[in-house]
Amino acid sequence: MLSHAAFAEGARTLQIIVSKDKQALTVYDGDTVVATSKVSTGKAGHSTPSGIFSILEKRKYHESNIYSNAPMPWMQRLTWSGIALHESSSVPNYPASHGCVRMPGAFAKSLYQMTERGAHVIITDAQIAPERIETTNLFMPRKPLPAGPLFPDVELRTSSIRGDSKPVEVAMNVVPDNPAAAHPAVVTDAQPAVTADDDVAPLRILITRRSERETLMDAQVILQDLGFETGGADGFAGPLTRSAIAGFKRWKSLSLKGPLVTPEFLNALYETAGRPQPPAGQIMVRQNFEPLFEAPVGIKDPHIALGTHFFNVDKIERSAETAEWLGITLPNQLSEATMKRLGIIVADDPHAPDAATRAFERIEIPADIRDRIETLMTNGTSVTINDQGLGPETGKGTDFVTITHSQPPKVIEASSSVTKPRPVRKSQARAQYRSIGLY
Repeated sequence: MLSHAAFAEGARTLQIIVSKDKQALTVYDGDTVVATSKVSTGKAGHSTPSGIFSILEKRKYHESNIYSNAPMPWMQRLTWSGIALHESSSVPNYPASHGCVRMPGAFAKSLYQMTERGAHVIITDAQIAPERIETTNLFMPRKPLPAGPLFPDVELRTSSIRGDSKPVEVAMNVVPDNPAAAHPAVVTDAQPAVTADDDVAPLRILITRRSERETLMDAQVILQDLGFETGGADGFAGPLTRSAIAGFKRWKSLSLKGPLVTPEFLNALYETAGRPQPPAGQIMVRQNFEPLFEAPVGIKDPHIALGTHFFNVDKIERSAETAEWLGITLPNQLSEATMKRLGIIVADDPHAPDAATRAFERIEIPADIRDRIETLMTNGTSVTINDQGLGPETGKGTDFVTITHSQPPKVIEASSSVTKPRPVRKSQARAQYRSIGLY
């Protein structure tokens, strides 16, 4: 059904939330419900992934290239791997699709007319709703600054960030005294001119932990400064980089066995170069589905998981330098191996009060990066916080896509003295699943 305010004032602030447990779709403009509908998500063996997506492509009529040219009218693509919102003649209000989100015809057409590319779609295991967030650490709009490059005195060089298919070419900054040493900057020779907010695409921001790519990029730059040949600073361990790391390890009498990049190697590398190690986090910014820039950021108490949170801004008043933020927290189960790799000892609690606010307050953002974001931000600008970094669905022609994972239900083994377990009523089972976000 459509509410009385069937069309939001601005499509860029819309959020679409699909609840798999309710088999329902809700459209929000800010925290106001604009439209609702029943849906059918993926069935067993073809489940619809949960997470944070955005609309990548819109077609009034599309045919599946996987399932015998099945018609998909009013298609709105969420991933290049095949997940989409679309009309269907079969929406039984229970999981029935091959992974897409099916909608009734009239609603699918109405939703198509309401949205634009880039609109966010949140798919969850259990029903959630955006809430107003207030914290001094959130970005607030600033009056325009003179147009110009983010780092005007820095030489640019090229590298690549690999997506699902073709590499995405970006410009890189080489900053001699920056502890992070190398990080992607703007993708064009000049920054876009700051014009009226309605003419500027919203920013898409990901704050996460520094990955092995950023760590290796920094190491490559320092190794080159020390006289080793790495073949560039692209974050990939090619033959020259492997040879350079091995040479440095021999120089410092470090073991050549085990992983290529170890804490012992990094400690020795930064100590030799006389540089402090970079902070634990990374901020990445995209606009119009293209990388804009990225930089290191700090994370307080990095041994504690950040969790997975999504923030969206509206009601920007640039002259008053005010705005309103909404936040959503999504349960996201990290594996033990992932937690160990990321140095996480304490898991997050997505059900804790103010979980999203507390996560953002742990992020330490450099002043120059904050200034740039606050100058460019417009209504619909969003921030995703997660621990796992860039997911496999994030690539060329996408915003930042975060796939979340459900916590598996606990299996309670019966003792040997119990001959027959008591049956569990459906209502009890549903309550148990709701408590862990699976129903």
